[in-house]
Amino acid sequence: MPGKHIIAVGHAALDYVYRIGTFPSSPTKIRALEHVASGGGMAANAAAAIARLGGDVALWARIGDDPSGGIILQQLKAVGVGTAHVRAYAGVSSATAAVIVDRNGERLVISEDDHEFPLPADWLPIADVKYAKAVLSDLTWLEGTIAAFSAARALDIPTVLDIDLNSGQLLSKVLALADYAIFSAPAFRQFVKGGSDEERLEKLIQSGTRHAGITRGAQGYLWMNREGERGLQPAFPVDVVDTTGAGDAFHGAFAWAITEGLKDADCARIASAVAAMSCRGLGARSALPTRNEVHHFLAAHQAQSQA
Repeated sequence: MPGKHIIAVGHAALDYVYRIGTFPSSPTKIRALEHVASGGGMAANAAAAIARLGGDVALWARIGDDPSGGIILQQLKAVGVGTAHVRAYAGVSSATAAVIVDRNGERLVISEDDHEFPLPADWLPIADVKYAKAVLSDLTWLEGTIAAFSAARALDIPTVLDIDLNSGQLLSKVLALADYAIFSAPAFRQFVKGGSDEERLEKLIQSGTRHAGITRGAQGYLWMNREGERGLQPAFPVDVVDTTGAGDAFHGAFAWAITEGLKDADCARIASAVAAMSCRGLGARSALPTRNEVHHFLAAHQAQSQA
């Protein structure tokens, strides 16, 4: 469907999230305090964050033609994500995960992806890229990412790359097509060689990346760009229930902020706020904020800092 402002390419999944008091010291049976079936997957969660902010977003992804796939689609549609190009494949199992979260928000994640998903991306509506204001990928589907990013690069449409440990080994194949390369801290230290974090970011900028950054949880977001700007956006303190999907929310909000024409420092601030706010509920999407909620959250924190 043409006219989508942001396209997200990559992973869609279903998370079964269980909240417990503490992790046991040895194998045993324990009762969950709370349980939700929550939409998951990095690109899908980023798309959900964009939709909650009021963005017009389409997800390009692959799922199985199974009951889990049906729930994945239902939850994406419920939050306002365009799913016309989420393809369900017969005979393939949708990605699922069991997520165990303790009272401190620490997690154990056990996931499984069907390895039989067809790889070709020739069915994607690449002509629709010309309507987008940004294209985001989590790098879990290389063929889809290359097709979408190549089209975006030819049209000078910003591309945002989410690099995590599970997909970072593919980085060299798409980095030249990425305008914004945003790493998790473990992925950055594994896949970008060099000295300090700042030196490695400089190396990425020198290679042609427009903006490079590292999400570092409670330590904030460290970034620099091609214009010589750099910064450390502090993490916002919140009462953490579950950190599942916080990085995905960050990437989605950052892409949304780019399409709003904001400067990098403002993109980082908004993305950090959205990521923090998303941690206040169980599952990746239950606490994703609206645009007005983010505005009030940031205003309250600014007032506190000036008090």
